[in-house]
Amino acid sequence: MKASVEAEMETVRRILVHLSKENSLPQCARFVQSITGHFNGSHNDSVTVNCVLENNKFILSDHEVEGNPGLILKRAHFCPIKHLSESEASILPVDIRDRGVDVGVAILLQSANEKILLTRRAANLAIFPNVWVPPGGHVELGEKLLDAGMRELQEETGITLGPEEYSSQMLGLWESVFPPMLSRGLPCRHHIVSYVLIQSTQTHHELQERLRPNPQEVSACVWVGPAVVQAIVSSIDGEDDCGRVPDDLPETVRISEVMKDGVLHPTSLPLSVLINKATTQGPDVERVSTGTKFALELWLKTLVIAQRSDRNQNEKGTQVTSSSFLHTDVLSMT
Repeated sequence: MKASVEAEMETVRRILVHLSKENSLPQCARFVQSITGHFNGSHNDSVTVNCVLENNKFILSDHEVEGNPGLILKRAHFCPIKHLSESEASILPVDIRDRGVDVGVAILLQSANEKILLTRRAANLAIFPNVWVPPGGHVELGEKLLDAGMRELQEETGITLGPEEYSSQMLGLWESVFPPMLSRGLPCRHHIVSYVLIQSTQTHHELQERLRPNPQEVSACVWVGPAVVQAIVSSIDGEDDCGRVPDDLPETVRISEVMKDGVLHPTSLPLSVLINKATTQGPDVERVSTGTKFALELWLKTLVIAQRSDRNQNEKGTQVTSSSFLHTDVLSMT
């Protein structure tokens, strides 16, 4: 009885994913349910959806909203939930099978000189240890997506930005499962992660001075520019061949290791580590997470759109804005 009460209390404290298809009433998503597959009804690994966070429910729907092109929701082609058999689902512990699908948010912090901050998760963390990701975490009850993301940014990196120091926009949604492959065990966590781009008015050198990472969560930080990001996203997870560092890029990148007392120690990391792939067999390796690669690819597209907008503005004297990436209304909802 006590265990069931505790499980119920945990569910109440968490914001869960709800699904609405063909204008149906939103229903709480099941842990063993592929969210991406629910909407596309096929083996396609991406789909366009609309989302809203209201009354502590994160609702995904296929309902078309005039003037809103929706967001891309994507999963890995090796997503464990996609390939989970009924027999495998039946042997999941009850507390896992009944926990629903959690809601997360991750912040792609872009400096004024177009670099993105990535952090390496601490080795002692139970979920995705030693994997490079943007700062992020769970959305708490009553929070807006943007507020949750900025809170996680501050908690993990020590960086606090005032409203006048940044602009924000939604990039896309990722269906995240841990372990990331069935070959590494049955799933125990299932999230929909909202990736939010924060465009700072400060350079990465200025932001670096404000870095105060939490050593309990972060073991290293790195700033990466478009060329390195392109190399990272070109390394496709689930393929067993090794990623190769392009000839025009340096063999190492400068990172800041986080000591136990929180002090930052500058050092070098082989670029090949960031280009590592998630292999189909064996233990995981230090790498950039698959969901992060998805978000970084979307970020590169925003740079292309911004460049086109600048050219059009210079040529015609007008400003062109792509609505494909602007979803500030979603960020402000609770």
